[in-house]
Amino acid sequence: QVQFVESGGGLVQPGGSLKLSCAASGIIFNIYTMGWYRQAPGKQRELVAYITKNGSRNYAEPVKGRFTISRDNAKNTVYLQMNSLTPEDTAVYYCNAKFPTSTWLGDWGQGTQVTVSS
Repeated sequence: QVQFVESGGGLVQPGGSLKLSCAASGIIFNIYTMGWYRQAPGKQRELVAYITKNGSRNYAEPVKGRFTISRDNAKNTVYLQMNSLTPEDTAVYYCNAKFPTSTWLGDWGQGTQVTVSS
């Protein structure tokens, strides 16, 4: 059974930083591409960043230069370092996985809430 457990969210002031973590189980972690999604109130879930098994990274335009995705295959964990946060980054953040030649899995964790507000 695939499981994702996200953590690290919270309330932060504009310009602040947070580091999110996601522990994955039920998959062969080191062969999957791992990604971070977010969903703001009233909006669709969107892909924020992903990292391939080889460490190649890709970011959505709104977060380029501010967010960094990384992974620790020994811990089956993917991270999202978020800097220079703005109120537009407020959302519930989720992680997910996909086999390189397939689509993102249909399993989702509970997510972690990030609120950027003064």
